[in-house]
Amino acid sequence: MLIPNGSVFTPALLTLTGIPGLESVQRWIGIPFCVMYFMAVIGNSLILGIIKYEHSLHKPMYIFLAMLGATDIALSTCILPKMLGIFWFHLPEISFVACLLQMWLIHSLQATESGILLAMALDRYVAICHPLRHTTFFSQQLLTHIAVGVTLRGAILGAPCLILIKCRLKLFRTTVISHTYCEHMAIVKLATEDVRINKMYGLFVAFSILGFDIIFITLSYIQIFITVFQLPQKEARFKAFNTCIAHICVFLQFYLLAFFSFFTHRFGAHIPPYVHILLSNLYLLVPPVLNPIVYGVKTKQIRDHVLKLLFSKKFLNH
Repeated sequence: MLIPNGSVFTPALLTLTGIPGLESVQRWIGIPFCVMYFMAVIGNSLILGIIKYEHSLHKPMYIFLAMLGATDIALSTCILPKMLGIFWFHLPEISFVACLLQMWLIHSLQATESGILLAMALDRYVAICHPLRHTTFFSQQLLTHIAVGVTLRGAILGAPCLILIKCRLKLFRTTVISHTYCEHMAIVKLATEDVRINKMYGLFVAFSILGFDIIFITLSYIQIFITVFQLPQKEARFKAFNTCIAHICVFLQFYLLAFFSFFTHRFGAHIPPYVHILLSNLYLLVPPVLNPIVYGVKTKQIRDHVLKLLFSKKFLNH
């Protein structure tokens, strides 16, 4: 319904434009994005299958890895189908409720992934700094509590963003979102009303989750490095450090992409909009693709089971 000043009152539909400035080549951009999506689903599904059926991998480190893989599949699935619908089939419209749901799922899953990375850092800390306590500390009950906790944390903290948009914002200057998916700030900026509370709460959630996790992950790895370098034998130091390399790689690529995307979105006014959108998409798509590759290459147990699976299939085909 239109009101006199031209604003839209509680729109039923929103329109996602895709990547502003690159509309003519979006169909081609969709191809690598689609390839990345299938790589992420196949790679993480392979990791999940191996961990599920190999009882020797039913340990905290691999359980957290399985949780990370499941989160990555869910996160990439939240954005890719709709994105490809925009790029390939010219289906830019999305209902307001579905847009809010997508926004909540994306931010909740991002928070869940960050929490899993924190749990993995804690696992490595206990395994290296307090090895005798590792088995008793990471009981099945604790693993269940961690899984439930990191999932509910993002879901609960993200819910007020939905309520603040749905209940506070009624007038929108436009229904067109210059993005490929429904992102919190992209929706909030459409409103003609005072959105300071929405912005402040969004920043609070981002820093309370990512900030908290980064601080404790960093402290964990500092203590791990101190312990590793104090080991008397070179081989023991190398073995202990090698178990952390994959975690460090995943940790760095997730948070570096997150902060680069975050700061360019808020403070890079001189950067073209399509750069912001591409960075946001890569931030959500690159980690799900790289995580199974990193763990497949750097984790011997995973690598051995993948090679065993591939060569056994190859043998059977011959």
